[in-house]
Amino acid sequence: MNRFDRITAILIQLQSRKVVKAQDLAERFEISLRTVYRDISSLAEAGVPISGEAGVGYSIMEGYRLPPVMFTKEEARTFITAEKLMEKFTDLSTQSQYQSAMYKVKAVLRTSEKSMVENLENHIEMRQDYKPFHKQNSNTLDVLLKSISEKKICKINYYPLSATDPAERIIEPVGIYHENNYWYTIAYCHLRNDYRNFRSDRILQCELTEQPFEHKHAPLKEFMSGTWESDNMRLVRIRLEKKVSRYVRDQRTYYGFVSEIQKGDHIEMSFLSPSLEGFARWYMMIAPNATILEPETLKNMVRQLIEQISENLK
Repeated sequence: MNRFDRITAILIQLQSRKVVKAQDLAERFEISLRTVYRDISSLAEAGVPISGEAGVGYSIMEGYRLPPVMFTKEEARTFITAEKLMEKFTDLSTQSQYQSAMYKVKAVLRTSEKSMVENLENHIEMRQDYKPFHKQNSNTLDVLLKSISEKKICKINYYPLSATDPAERIIEPVGIYHENNYWYTIAYCHLRNDYRNFRSDRILQCELTEQPFEHKHAPLKEFMSGTWESDNMRLVRIRLEKKVSRYVRDQRTYYGFVSEIQKGDHIEMSFLSPSLEGFARWYMMIAPNATILEPETLKNMVRQLIEQISENLK
């Protein structure tokens, strides 16, 4: 990237955030801090009202904006790919808002880029055989994001895997993340007086209240990488015949696969599972060729499933 394009990109990034750290700019553009300072100085000399504070970062005076940005063909193509992903992996409310934003993006494209985008839209499709949200008209993701940004309590009607009926939960969402084809939210649950994980397709209804959060929560990254995640996981170890192990390689990642060790004609696999019941049901598919090493609780769950199946066959 030449210096002119880099300085323009720096200006766009400054407009996209309230405060931007020099170190973040250096890492994004793979330049030294000295070069960052020089580029910022060039923008200031050109009349851009930039203010900076040591240890905090740079910001642009409120109200200053560039005219609409012209996108490259490469950037325009990524928008279409992202739009297709949004259509399949988010709720209808979020899809609608993203589509509205895309109209504004397309409005500033050059004629040649508009033609390219229109043609490309007919050549990208996302296929899926599951629904990440309970209903087609769901606004779950949008409400959760509002709850997080406005720090207002959320009321949900939730259907836990282990329950026979849905129940109302009052939660304070910490953040959302996408894993194994589903959206999840980590939230403080007022019923349990602790943090819990909620899967999007099991949230039957989601409503934002006017009641502010009662607790101050750490950033989502700390929950994902800290002890909370480990505390909610159970270690599972199984021994599987090597000849059938290849049939579960794709599936195992959905059940918390961690590692494996080859021992003769068998492979010992370790998992960290958030739901032993869910793991037990998956294990039944490979049970004839596998052995549970631990925990004992999982063995008992599998025994109960076998007894239930036997009873149903009578």
